[in-house]
Amino acid sequence: MAHTTGGPELAIALIVVKALMLVAGGFVLYYATKAYRRTGDESLGYLAAGFGLVLFGSVLGGTAYELLGTTLAVGVVIESAFILCGFLFIAYSLKR
Repeated sequence: MAHTTGGPELAIALIVVKALMLVAGGFVLYYATKAYRRTGDESLGYLAAGFGLVLFGSVLGGTAYELLGTTLAVGVVIESAFILCGFLFIAYSLKR
C-alpha cells in the first residue's frame, strides 16, 4: 500500500470492499458468460463483455494506484475509462 493517506483502517476497508466487489462481479460475469454460451445470443455476449470491462477496470485502477505507484488521479482515470467502455457495451447489449 504505497499511497494510503487515511490510515491503516481506511486502507484495509478499501482492500476488503475491492475484494468483495471482485467476487460479486466475478459471479455476475460468470453467469452472463454462461448464459451467452448456453443461448448463443450476441446480446448476452456484449453484456458479459461489458461486465468484464467494468470488473477489469476496477481491478486495474486499484492495482495501478496501489502496486505501480501511480497517482490517485491516474488510477481513477484508468478505472473510469474501463467502466465507461463497459457501460457502453452493456447499453448496446440492452438496445439490441
